[in-house]
Amino acid sequence: MARFGPRLRSTFAAAAAIAAALGGVTAITPTAQAAPTAGPAVTPLPPELEAIRAAEATRIYGDPAVRPMADRRTGLISLGDSEISGEGVGNYDPATNTSSNQCHRSPDSAIHRTGIPADLTFNVACSGAYTGNIRIGGSKQYADELVQSDNLAVKARNTRIKLVLLVAGANDDLQFGPVMTDCVTRWVLSQGTCEPKYAPGWQARVDGLRPKVEATVADLRTVMRGAGYADTDYKLVVMGYPSPIGPDFYDNPSFPGKLPGGCAGYDSDAAWGRTYAVPTFEKGMREAARNAGAVYLDNSRLFHGHEVCMEDTWARGLYLDLGDHFPWDENTARQSFHPNYRGHGAFASCLTQLYDSGLREASCADPASTGTPVLQAGAWDDLYRPLRNEATGTCLDSFGGSSANQTKVVGWDCHGGRNQGWWYDAPRKSVHVELSHDRCLDVPGAAYSAGTGLILWNCHGGANQQFVKDGGTLRPAASPGLCLTVAAAHDPVRLQPCNGSAAQRFA
Repeated sequence: MARFGPRLRSTFAAAAAIAAALGGVTAITPTAQAAPTAGPAVTPLPPELEAIRAAEATRIYGDPAVRPMADRRTGLISLGDSEISGEGVGNYDPATNTSSNQCHRSPDSAIHRTGIPADLTFNVACSGAYTGNIRIGGSKQYADELVQSDNLAVKARNTRIKLVLLVAGANDDLQFGPVMTDCVTRWVLSQGTCEPKYAPGWQARVDGLRPKVEATVADLRTVMRGAGYADTDYKLVVMGYPSPIGPDFYDNPSFPGKLPGGCAGYDSDAAWGRTYAVPTFEKGMREAARNAGAVYLDNSRLFHGHEVCMEDTWARGLYLDLGDHFPWDENTARQSFHPNYRGHGAFASCLTQLYDSGLREASCADPASTGTPVLQAGAWDDLYRPLRNEATGTCLDSFGGSSANQTKVVGWDCHGGRNQGWWYDAPRKSVHVELSHDRCLDVPGAAYSAGTGLILWNCHGGANQQFVKDGGTLRPAASPGLCLTVAAAHDPVRLQPCNGSAAQRFA
């Protein structure tokens, strides 16, 4: 995700140090893999990149030779910004945590922790990167860094790359980090919510970044072809951004308070970010991946239930690094609202499942608050839909647009809002509201009796959150003789004995 403050300050250091240019390599257990098919001819590197390539080959193999594909070690590589570099995890590579290099790469970042068989993993992402720091002919962020596409060109010639992961776009037109900074600042200074300031132009920002992500993907394809790869020899994955904060932290029985927990900001801004800002961004990223022919991983809902100030949070909240940045500067709060160690573990799990699935487009989330992400075919936008009652014409509705525990579920005039979108998770028989993947349709207290009103509750996979779809009806799995019923418009959804009436059918 974006870093905080102004864009990276200029540095005028000496020529790039080869050790830094090698960029976050980690070795793991060697594996035998089939060699890729013959691809395009290899394009020679410019002399300065060839020197770096030769040094890296010597480090890996003991000599500088370029090896045939079949003789190379296999590799995975991540490119992009702070969302994937490891910003927020801590434990940074020392060379990327200095006054002249703030890439903040971590050996605990996702690319180093997947279950995808590979001999070497490379993280060349850098906190604060925008697409211009990744593209062919782009600019360096720091004097001792390569343009990220150049780093890919080096590593694609020294290893047999199996996965290229790109996470980028937040630092282009969207400027996600500065927006988050402003929203928090406005709350601290009691200046009013930030939604009115940013909502009107948000779609235009997404529209502006989308072609830049598409062009970046195209450049990465060009780099790989120049290194002798056919497009089918590896997977190129564009991964989206999860929502790091939401408005349901009051349901956390151990909620520490906004400042102690790091979820500083107005409640309505947190809801706007989760309900509009991140989903709109995600749709743009999805379209960019589709247009560019990349595999797409939608993890916009991955942190639902694990947001800042929630139980088992997968993101770092507001964090001020006062010790290393005094006097305070643009780097003081840069680690805020980024995936933590557990968040990168969730990324790694999703990537592993995606790689093994063969899917071109998939979503990932934790559907039952188990702490284990689950991959789902397709993007979330295609999975949620309204449930319209045949008798009243109203839609199943999370009352008042709330996703808090105990929110009642009613039949309401259909309007297409996210509080009227629902997804039936067939393997777990759960019904999730589109507002939050962590809130499920629930029979309170497992009271399977006529007249019981349905509510939303934190998803847990229990029997009182399991429903069976039978024709147009929804029935508690534990009491299939009862059906969800809407007696009249704007009435609560209640359990009633199944009678075949239109009031119990949803389309």
